[in-house]
Amino acid sequence: MAFKNFTGFAFSVFPLFIFFSIPFTVLAQFQLKGDVRTTKDTPLEFVSVYSKELGLGTQTDSLGHFQLTIPTPSRILLTFSMVGYKSTQHWFFSDHLPSQIVLEPFETGLDEVVVSGTLQEISRGDSPVPVEVFKSSFFRSNPSPSLFESFQQVNGVRTQVNCAICNTGDIQINGLPGPYTMILIDGMPIVSGLASVYGLSGIPQALIDRIEVVKGPASTLYGSEAVGGLINVITKIPEKAPLFSLDLMGTSWGELSLDASVKSSIGKRVQALSGVNAFLYDRPLDKNQDGLTDLALQKRISVFQKVDFQQKDGKLLAIAGRLLWEDRWGGEMNWTPNERGGDRIYGESILTRRWELFGTYELPFLENLKLQLSANGHRQDSYYGTTLYDANQKIGFSQLTWNKERGIHHFLAGAAYRYTSYDDTSPATQDGIGQTNAPAITHLPGVFIQNELKLSPKHQLLVGVRHDLSSIHGSIWSPRLNFKMNSEDKSLIWRTSIGNGFRIANVFTEDHAALTGARTVVFTEELRPEKSWNANSNLVKKIFTSKGNYFGIDASVFYTHFSNQIIPDYESNPNEIRYTNLNGTSLSRGVSLNFDGLWASGFKVLTGITWMDVSVTQDGNRVRQLLTERFSGVWTLGYHFHPLELTLDYTGNVFGPMRLPLLGPLDDRPEYSPWWSLQNIQVTKKFGNQCEVYGGVKNLLNYTPPNTSIARAFDPFDRGVVFDPSGSVVSTPENSNALSFDPSGQFAPNQGIRGFMGIRFTF
Repeated sequence: MAFKNFTGFAFSVFPLFIFFSIPFTVLAQFQLKGDVRTTKDTPLEFVSVYSKELGLGTQTDSLGHFQLTIPTPSRILLTFSMVGYKSTQHWFFSDHLPSQIVLEPFETGLDEVVVSGTLQEISRGDSPVPVEVFKSSFFRSNPSPSLFESFQQVNGVRTQVNCAICNTGDIQINGLPGPYTMILIDGMPIVSGLASVYGLSGIPQALIDRIEVVKGPASTLYGSEAVGGLINVITKIPEKAPLFSLDLMGTSWGELSLDASVKSSIGKRVQALSGVNAFLYDRPLDKNQDGLTDLALQKRISVFQKVDFQQKDGKLLAIAGRLLWEDRWGGEMNWTPNERGGDRIYGESILTRRWELFGTYELPFLENLKLQLSANGHRQDSYYGTTLYDANQKIGFSQLTWNKERGIHHFLAGAAYRYTSYDDTSPATQDGIGQTNAPAITHLPGVFIQNELKLSPKHQLLVGVRHDLSSIHGSIWSPRLNFKMNSEDKSLIWRTSIGNGFRIANVFTEDHAALTGARTVVFTEELRPEKSWNANSNLVKKIFTSKGNYFGIDASVFYTHFSNQIIPDYESNPNEIRYTNLNGTSLSRGVSLNFDGLWASGFKVLTGITWMDVSVTQDGNRVRQLLTERFSGVWTLGYHFHPLELTLDYTGNVFGPMRLPLLGPLDDRPEYSPWWSLQNIQVTKKFGNQCEVYGGVKNLLNYTPPNTSIARAFDPFDRGVVFDPSGSVVSTPENSNALSFDPSGQFAPNQGIRGFMGIRFTF
């Protein structure tokens, strides 16, 4: 109650606080004047001129002139910056300025260094593989307590809620289910298996430098799981990280999140970066009045540590680790921990304990040899109603790579090995004969090689192949071919690719629809590894205007063809989920378009749309895949008021109808979801370079899915359901639609409109 009163008071005074923080104009004592030009002696308009010491700034006019008022004469450092140009700084005393300020343009525009496409550091413009890069600042326009929710603003990437009650989910790329997306931390396959559901939360965002997204198969370099694409979370280099950062946020629903990092050093050669992420939500709410919690209650803390050792030969040695503890539950409003596993009050309770350790060592040889090691353990103690799911997974990974440049060739070769030990209480680890427990231990060694040929300054070709030898499925090959062509200044880039992906599936660690609810899991055959072929064509155009504005267009056409795909069958029997390899074909195809606009005046537009067709063809029948949309769009609109150091951001997404799983011919719920959209607005006020306060409203339209998305939410133990001898639901006067408890129809978050406020410190 105290928190509710506090947030109500805070939101009432926040607009007044912003208003009174606006500095009043004072009578000028000194007028500083000058002009800014390009290297070609062309005036530059909208160049930002800023004094960090005084907290004052201005912009150049159409002739490149600027005028800045300062209260007293002093020696001040001015910073001149503009999109597409290298920033520069100049000292001046009183009103004496250099006769002319010259800004040099970037040769390749907004060009970051990326590693995900080729396993080598390379500028984004030079990479033959299209890689989308999102700096940590991108996600601040719509801050979220977990990395999982942050991806709501990335075009073609959707956060899918798989469990309507415990609120777990995964990240889909171009309509492909979450298990096809590989999640990496600093290039290491840390977030996989069980963690693909629960490990996406708890990554301290204060430590994130950037996130790289590759759409399309990356199995040639990364092996299993990278079928639909990969997301690589790149953490900050300790040497370049701020000394201290803190982000504290609360919402009107009672959510509290903390994200912090600290940099330290031991001597001159050891740099360390420590981080913590904590989240608390302990307030059951049922605003849609279906009898179940709208948002799972959570207590989570995650601790991260990274240490870089500076070797004498300049080689890299880095070690990092993370510990995660989480307790979450959802279910009937009067559930308590004493009801855990019982059949009186329904609840889904998940206790997670997880550790991770990974590192990179550049070997001290003349040749470029890099050794990467990682290990993680995941313990999950959970109940879904009366169903116990107690799982323990350990994964060890090692990879040795060698790269060499010779003439037009850039070779990369490597050997990798992955060990997985998995044990749980589900049918997945029973021997199938005596139904005794049989933990699964798998070995997956592999080798790969690729050659990047620089045919000319405008043409590149990349060819590669990987061979894995699974202890269960035997030999698996995955080749790739990429071609890039660009203009002389790299403002126009065309890339095309074709590749193969594979995935070794574990249903229970990846699909929690197999556990939640009352359906029985049925395996109709021994599951074989999934394979896919993908073709992709990508066009990027960058435009820099003489007035300092930047416009970027990124368009792609993609096509993925699956064989042996494992698709859960919800429709053959409403009381079962049947898992089998598809005896037919599965397609994911479509187009996506991104547009970025950055105006020197402070206005920005980042928007994207994706149209896609994800379908399954079996026995001559072609149907649209469940819970996939044909159209999606995202946008970020922002404006920075330079004199006030105030930023306004309006973000949102929109999704077209999705086909929903129904429980039989008598189920009267809609077959397709409606169009739906989540929209947010935020105001951020900066105080110098060390502090900023932000606040706003999430889910402005207060959209939530219908409260019938969970079938028979009022009867989670199916006490009022009659079954025939075959297990099918019988229509009765009390249950005329022949429904049973089933939360698989959830297609959007249940969390409605809410206010939020936060504060950030950076030193």
